[in-house]
Amino acid sequence: MTPLEAGAPAPNVSLLDQHGESISLSDLKGKKVLFYFYPKAMTPGCTVQAQGLRDIKAELDAHNVVTLGVSIDPVKRLGKFIERDELNFTLLSDEDHAAADAFGVWGQKKFMGKTYDGLHRISFLINEEGVIEHVFNKFKTKTHHEVVLDYLNEK
Repeated sequence: MTPLEAGAPAPNVSLLDQHGESISLSDLKGKKVLFYFYPKAMTPGCTVQAQGLRDIKAELDAHNVVTLGVSIDPVKRLGKFIERDELNFTLLSDEDHAAADAFGVWGQKKFMGKTYDGLHRISFLINEEGVIEHVFNKFKTKTHHEVVLDYLNEK
């Protein structure tokens, strides 16, 4: 697994959102995009991470940042996650992990002594021109939103 790095063009992936509508990264040129990969909707760590981003939406809006959460969950599960946790941003379904492969975040993981292939928790801040500006890969789920906001406020 080799995640894309800052300075690389973001792959123009198209994924289905929680409503089953196609969203392409190229549709968001002119805005910054926080494209964050998380393993599974409605699990404890992923819930805390999403709630943190939900709670700072106004600050992200002030920085012209659109948040897109990406997992391998089916569309139907994404809608349930948004409803249950009152999420105020878009979730995308990457069931075949094509986007995860394109961004280099699909690969070997270890959990409870088992090794398997899965989605790694990594976030990409994509600039207005579609280039990866920053990669967030060292954070705790409960402070992910603070790490993102700190980065944006330093600019």
